[in-house]
Amino acid sequence: MEIGVFIPIGNNGWLISKNAPQYMPSFDLNREVVQKAEGYGFDFALSMIKLRGFGGETRFWDYNLESFTLMSALAAVTTRIKLFATTAVLTLPPAIVARMAATIDSIAPGRFGINIVSGWAKGEYDQMGLWPGDAYFGYRYDYSEEYVQVLKDLWQDGKSDFQGKYFQMSDCKLGPQPQGKIEIVGAGQSDRGMDFVANYGDYNFVTCGGINQPRQHAPVVEKLVEASRKSGRDVGAYILCMVIMGETDEEAMAKWEHYKAGADMGALAWMADQGSKDTTSDSNSTARHINLPEGAINFNIGTFIGSHATVARLLDEAASIPGTKGIMLTFDDFLQGLDEFAERVQPLMECRAHIVSENA
Repeated sequence: MEIGVFIPIGNNGWLISKNAPQYMPSFDLNREVVQKAEGYGFDFALSMIKLRGFGGETRFWDYNLESFTLMSALAAVTTRIKLFATTAVLTLPPAIVARMAATIDSIAPGRFGINIVSGWAKGEYDQMGLWPGDAYFGYRYDYSEEYVQVLKDLWQDGKSDFQGKYFQMSDCKLGPQPQGKIEIVGAGQSDRGMDFVANYGDYNFVTCGGINQPRQHAPVVEKLVEASRKSGRDVGAYILCMVIMGETDEEAMAKWEHYKAGADMGALAWMADQGSKDTTSDSNSTARHINLPEGAINFNIGTFIGSHATVARLLDEAASIPGTKGIMLTFDDFLQGLDEFAERVQPLMECRAHIVSENA
């Protein structure tokens, strides 16, 4: 079972709370996080792209680094860990992203991939004049499919003559081509999003949902498995979850309650407003899912709260669902959390026994 880290490219990580650890994003912080993760045997690190913050008292995500330039720098200071950058498809032409990926692949051959974001938060793009109109909500995956096809053409053949509805290439060239495969990840939660990743991706992020419910996401993984069966491709689920640890279950739960008590209501209101704009989304979509009341301070990312033994047991159970290939973690405090997870939780996990054996 692969383990990855969702690195803190935005301020304050993934807790929208005045009582959570408050920190700014920087190269130094993310370098330390990724180098720690690599040293502890983690398999991958991913950085999101966020173009407008949520505001509020904590100014949540008002400060964000750019994904590709950050991962390029991290590629130069790591040797083994796989690195995923994120592209927001409305912001960068696919031929430019293909060349950026080939460049990073020359720094870190065979260990670079791209996360595709079709765009659910209208305000991120409106501010730059890049929002194509609300009809985009209905065709964003059609747009993304053409986008990824151009990427694949250029990486595989060094040229593209793709003629689609949204992109038209005319003897578009790319050289040098990547030395290794550039893997594609997505995070489609709706049926349409699942189909997109099943046909064009290698992995799909799935949110666990709920507190200490390691099997709540099983139906979504089953949908991905079925979509992959229909496409005839091997596409696995990466489970996205937060871990909050303590010496005892009670100590860890007290942390969670403290974070909830400090919820930044102004930032949460902005997020809810953005999530409500896509009237075409179904109940499984990102836009709808993040606005559920319970756990909204962490985007309703599935959260495992407890002692080190409890968290290890919950992660093992989440990993046991057929179709699951990896788990991507966030922490309340990233540096402390990585150390604590690697030293106190990972050695107890059955699905990570190979890492413990290798480091023995």
